[in-house]
Amino acid sequence: MDDRFPAYRGKMEYVCLNCGERYPIDRLLYACPACRGVFLLEDAGFDRLKERDGASWRELFDARAMTRRRALRGIFRFYELMAPVLEEEDILFLGEGGTPVVEGAPALRKALNARFSFKYDGQNPSASFKDRGMACAYSYLRALVRMHGWDEVLTICASTGDTSAAAALYGAYVGDPIRTVVLLPQGRVTPQQLSQPLGSGAAVLEIPGVFDDCMKVVEHLAEHYRVALLNSKNSWRILGQESYAYEAAQWYGWDLGDKTFFVPVGNAGNITAVMSGLLKLRQLDIIPALPRLFGVQSEHADPVWRYYSRPASERRYEPVTVRPSVAQAAMIGNPVSFPRVRALVERYEAAGGSFGVVQVSEQAIMDATITANRHGHIICTQGGECLAGLLQARADGLVRADEEALLDSTAHILKFADFQNHYLTQTFPSEYGVTPNPDLANAPRLVMDAAEKERIMARAKMAGANNDAPRAFAEAAAAAVAKRLGLSPLSA
Repeated sequence: MDDRFPAYRGKMEYVCLNCGERYPIDRLLYACPACRGVFLLEDAGFDRLKERDGASWRELFDARAMTRRRALRGIFRFYELMAPVLEEEDILFLGEGGTPVVEGAPALRKALNARFSFKYDGQNPSASFKDRGMACAYSYLRALVRMHGWDEVLTICASTGDTSAAAALYGAYVGDPIRTVVLLPQGRVTPQQLSQPLGSGAAVLEIPGVFDDCMKVVEHLAEHYRVALLNSKNSWRILGQESYAYEAAQWYGWDLGDKTFFVPVGNAGNITAVMSGLLKLRQLDIIPALPRLFGVQSEHADPVWRYYSRPASERRYEPVTVRPSVAQAAMIGNPVSFPRVRALVERYEAAGGSFGVVQVSEQAIMDATITANRHGHIICTQGGECLAGLLQARADGLVRADEEALLDSTAHILKFADFQNHYLTQTFPSEYGVTPNPDLANAPRLVMDAAEKERIMARAKMAGANNDAPRAFAEAAAAAVAKRLGLSPLSA
């Protein structure tokens, strides 16, 4: 097997989606200096990759799946398609990428009359898909540090939880000269998500408001101070997240023509990356056709759905004021990457692909999340949002029962354990608009209280069986459990 580090080097450029200006990548840029438009990163030498045919590319990427070379083990297995300007010494690998695709449980597929699988991106190192983008962004930062000899780099990001965890993790691993700061909306991040950047040693700052407020602050900082912005406004993040599309295509044997992808939309970086990655695969004939692609948004944070729900001639983008959402990572009313979505949708449809956006309720998200996990899955609320999106698309006549769907579960359920616990114990805060289904409730049930245990132990001691007191308790507790479960004793 040839697992040499690739010799190909592209010519990456920042390309403004508003005015079309191009800029070199030798410095950090987040918005166009000429018009403040957002960037995509493009390889001006991409056509050189067409000298290799699609079959050869498939063979190469399949071979790399077995490599032991650290720099090619993760997302950079697809080096030529992502950031082909980095040297091997720049590339980070913390175990990101290669997340499993798990088919929906048979009973669940039957109950829902739907064919689907989840891609468990919660099995990335910091337990979310953000590690894909962070691996690429930090690899690029390492390259800049090496080239310019910088002795200090302060990275900063706004987050609803997952971005901060990933940024802090990768920053801690790289160490000097990089320091990491994360900005969170006060009280809007789960305790599990808050613990991650704190545990990695990042400086964690909170402000009142929601994610959009935090984003405005870090954008101002990036424009007026020497800081490296790590949100998806950073185009290098998008490149890393393209790996999701490449892995999905590889899993399905590079044939996606009969597949439908569902991706949750928050800041819109992920759906941007998925589209961009799929388009590259199609341009190189690595895949014969594009899959159908649906973004999914909660009715509590749905600016992209509102835009695409209108006829093309009447579309006008407007931010929305968000309401509390269980799909916390997607609770964003003014996604930074929306201009990228709009530009890439045009390219996607021109290349023969189909794109749409589905709106779902908070109730549907939680019902789908709990139902899936009751069938042996570990999906987060964003994964539940995708399952709810599939069911809504089915109800709207947009997806047939025989279509195979891939649902993006962006994080691990343990990050959102509070929402699951609220549902299972029927204690959901009213502002979410979720009424738990009592059939899915699953609160702990006390078999015996502490006072009863003490009485049993005391009786055993009074009977002179001091050494047998623990046994007496075990026997009484076992009898109570057996009664609760309706168990019959074994026959003598």
